[in-house]
Amino acid sequence: MLSFIISTLKIIFLLGFLIFIHEGGHFLVAKLCKVKVNQFAIGFGPELISKQGKETKYVLRLIPLGGFVSMEGEIESSEERGAFNKASIPKRIAIVAAGALVNIIFGILIYFGLILFLSGSFIAAAKETLNLGSALLESIKMLFTGKVGVNDLTGPVGISGLISGSRGILQYLNLLAMISVSLGVTNLLPIPALDGGKIVLLIVEAIRRKPLKEDTEIAIQLLGFTLLIALSIFVTYNDIVRLI
Repeated sequence: MLSFIISTLKIIFLLGFLIFIHEGGHFLVAKLCKVKVNQFAIGFGPELISKQGKETKYVLRLIPLGGFVSMEGEIESSEERGAFNKASIPKRIAIVAAGALVNIIFGILIYFGLILFLSGSFIAAAKETLNLGSALLESIKMLFTGKVGVNDLTGPVGISGLISGSRGILQYLNLLAMISVSLGVTNLLPIPALDGGKIVLLIVEAIRRKPLKEDTEIAIQLLGFTLLIALSIFVTYNDIVRLI
């Protein structure tokens, strides 16, 4: 029972922390760009704790497998001051990209510090960190070229198994770094509903010098979201089969 509790706490802390800094990246850059944030939420589902700030409602929700920053004018156009849709395209791209970039930078720093600690060698740490970046880029290339299929992907269940099975603080920190970088890179893929897909739509808007029709953009995002949910279910099923 104690082992189960410890494993659960390890999973919740790691995933919750990475989600927090990801959404925190969106939140801080939005604030710097004078964009109004209506809600900053960690988790999905029913609210556990909430606090209404001067402008933003801060919420902790039941299921710690995601989060969101809800900005004024993000989904539907708004004429209100500080609306996301009123910000310049470079500012909007910076806000959208911030979450993933924070995850990538944080993960790289943790990994670099870990290798530096294990080796007191700066050059060795730098080389290993570069190798990590190369391996991630190669993995993405293999995914798009079909050398890696969806059957090879790992979802929340598989990741949770890795976290709960970690032994010692160093292995735990290594997983923290790996998952953080992977989360950031994945979010930057040009897929609708992911941050990378949103950036593509903003680039299209910049090229066209006008936004897509609201209905068209919503339809694209919904399609991407539906595909991601379907993929998540499939990957989770595979994770469970592997465990069995």
